Amino acid sequence: MADTIDSTRADDAPLSTSKHRSAAVDAATEALIDKPGQGNADTLVGRTVTINRPRAELFAYWRDFANLASFMDNVERVDVLDAKRSHWVVKAPAGKTVEWDATITEEKDGEYIAWRSEEGADVPNSGRIDFRDAQGGRGTIVTATILYDPPGGTIGKLIAKMFQREPAIQARRDLRRFKQLMETGEIATSARTRAQLDEEKN
Repeated sequence: MADTIDSTRADDAPLSTSKHRSAAVDAATEALIDKPGQGNADTLVGRTVTINRPRAELFAYWRDFANLASFMDNVERVDVLDAKRSHWVVKAPAGKTVEWDATITEEKDGEYIAWRSEEGADVPNSGRIDFRDAQGGRGTIVTATILYDPPGGTIGKLIAKMFQREPAIQARRDLRRFKQLMETGEIATSARTRAQLDEEKN
């Protein structure tokens, strides 16, 4: 029997701990992305948000990768190379940037996009973005699952967290910014809230 998803409670819950996971999405994600211990990826990040917009609209905006820098705070730019490949330039600590080329490994129009960085990436990564209809016509559940190999191991992660570049923090924030942009047409640029400060400590 399919899981019942409470879209409000599901928001921002890590996939590894959520009680409302979709078995189908889990199985598909598992088949499409690298696991810790395979290749270079060693850290899993999963975040979910519910957005009150149609699934097709959200998918179309995300699929044009040049749009991603409009709400992904640490992404300087994404250059679309062809229908399947893109070049990413992302902010890193101490004013540096990291870059990689990514290839779409699987996609279904309006439902999901899976990708993997190509050989030679500064930060090897792979992942998937899923778009599912929320129950009761409450918009779309967007789930981002990312596997990455942080530069510099544990020390690198600690340093990155200090500079607001830790992917677990940033994935949550980027999805919230995507929600704001899609629902209101703009992104709030107020000072950091107490909730943001708290999440940076955890």
